Amino acid sequence: MKRWLKRVGAGLGGLVLLLGVGGGAYATMKSSAYEQSMSKVYDVPLPAVARSTDPAVIARGKHLVEATTGCVSADCHGADLSGGKPLAMGPVATITGPNVTPGGVAGTYSDGELARVVRNGIKKDGRSVRFMPSQDFSWLSDGDLGAIVSYLRTVPPVQRENGVIEIGLLGKVLDQRGEFVIDVARRIDHAKKEAAGPPEPTAAYGKYLARGCQGCHGEGFSGGPIPGAPSSIPIPSNITTHATGIQGWTYEDFDKLLTQGVRKNGAKLNPFMPIESFGKMDEIEKKALYAFLMSVPPRPFGQR
Repeated sequence: MKRWLKRVGAGLGGLVLLLGVGGGAYATMKSSAYEQSMSKVYDVPLPAVARSTDPAVIARGKHLVEATTGCVSADCHGADLSGGKPLAMGPVATITGPNVTPGGVAGTYSDGELARVVRNGIKKDGRSVRFMPSQDFSWLSDGDLGAIVSYLRTVPPVQRENGVIEIGLLGKVLDQRGEFVIDVARRIDHAKKEAAGPPEPTAAYGKYLARGCQGCHGEGFSGGPIPGAPSSIPIPSNITTHATGIQGWTYEDFDKLLTQGVRKNGAKLNPFMPIESFGKMDEIEKKALYAFLMSVPPRPFGQR
């Protein structure tokens, strides 16, 4: 879930003031629009994927779940995928990643339904999921979706109730203003099927992987405070080649950051950075991500 934190917008302070001083009608209107949007049933066909028992396919799915998509982080679905810990974001929301083992979601969804929720952010009932970063992984191929489904079918079932998901009034307003992604399916072009192609150690492939970094580091990857985020959430760093970022970093420096959580200057990363996932990326993925970040225009720290 660490990747789920999206830009809340530079005008959040003014929005809070608006809501506190005579903004009740505006907030009610936005809240109503949010509820209507979340009740929409999407007519999106299920991807044509099916479970495989091929060990190579299952291994690929395990890698995608543990590394590429970061599902096993504590703030997402947890190490055993039975549910994460609650992520409290003050008046915006409290989110808990659900149980996706066969004892939870995977036990009630068909193969196609599981694939669709990953790619399109659409639940079994046709409505949008909340806060799951499907928009970051909509580029996964049918083969990769099938691999994820195949792996989830092999995970030991855990009988555990899902944790709390509460969206505050401020969260609903921010979602409708396009400043915080809660209503996921509304943000995805379901008629457009992206294709990342086979994994290669290139900037082109790394561009897709880097979409999972933008939630924290910003669309321009230059980091800075996440507007509206509680003080418990650390300030993301600049990962462009600016002097305030990763200028002069070698691939070895970058690899050490991902696998050991240690920066070029020897400083330890904040535990909020999901090293438990990124550290499991393979060489192709790490080199692709590095190549892409080296190609991103340098931007001063804090420009998001």
